[in-house]
Amino acid sequence: MTTAIAYETSDPRIGPGAHLRHVGALTRRNLMRIKADPESILDAVLVPIILTVLFSYVFGGAVSGDQHTYIQYMIPGLLGTTGLNLAMAVGTGLNSDFQTGVMDRFRTLPIGRASVLLSKIAAETLRCLLSFTILIGFAMVLGLEIKTDPLQLLAAVGLSLLFGMSVVWISMLLGMSLRSAQAVQGVSMMVMMPLQFGSSIFAPTNSMPGWLQSFTHYNPLSALADACRALINGQGAVAHPVTVVLLWSVAITAVTAPLAVARFRRRA
Repeated sequence: MTTAIAYETSDPRIGPGAHLRHVGALTRRNLMRIKADPESILDAVLVPIILTVLFSYVFGGAVSGDQHTYIQYMIPGLLGTTGLNLAMAVGTGLNSDFQTGVMDRFRTLPIGRASVLLSKIAAETLRCLLSFTILIGFAMVLGLEIKTDPLQLLAAVGLSLLFGMSVVWISMLLGMSLRSAQAVQGVSMMVMMPLQFGSSIFAPTNSMPGWLQSFTHYNPLSALADACRALINGQGAVAHPVTVVLLWSVAITAVTAPLAVARFRRRA
């Protein structure tokens, strides 16, 4: 009890430097957990390969006429959905941390509460970068061509990463609001499926019914896919879709990050 009270009173006095040290220590802890349990990173390693193979060879001929053309179309869009899939999984892990008592141990430590959430963001950033590297590298083996330059490729990766990390806040908010990890996973799937397949990631939208085209027009994943295609293939407008993705990322973070931190304070 006295430890918890000391924590409550010391938290407001923790400065930015101490917060950074706490984030670094907790991020290292998260990475050490991955090292101790390598299976926990299989989604970041294998899912990009599986999705690339499945969609390229199952839908490539039907959508674009041949696999090579479809890879050039799909892989830039797949950057966005890969980041989304990884980001939404964070909430499940956070919910499990509460259920297994990990957060009870954090509660007794003199650390800033936001440091716990920020360390999740930092660790997930590294997981996403690993996944993006595997996705692009494997796609290049199958025939993906970077038709612009390395800087624009990095811009596409950075844009996908920025949007993915904004979605992490939604995932963490769900993880702290729902009662079980299974519920978090179920709600996450209900959010992800319409966003992924109701977009221009896997197929052009011009053959979709009008009401669905309206949905895809405002879907941020469509803007992200279009921006990454322009940055990787050198075709199409860049400024508009990039601006749309940046606005969505800032808006999502501005709304959900304070809610997630407030929810964490109540839970912890």
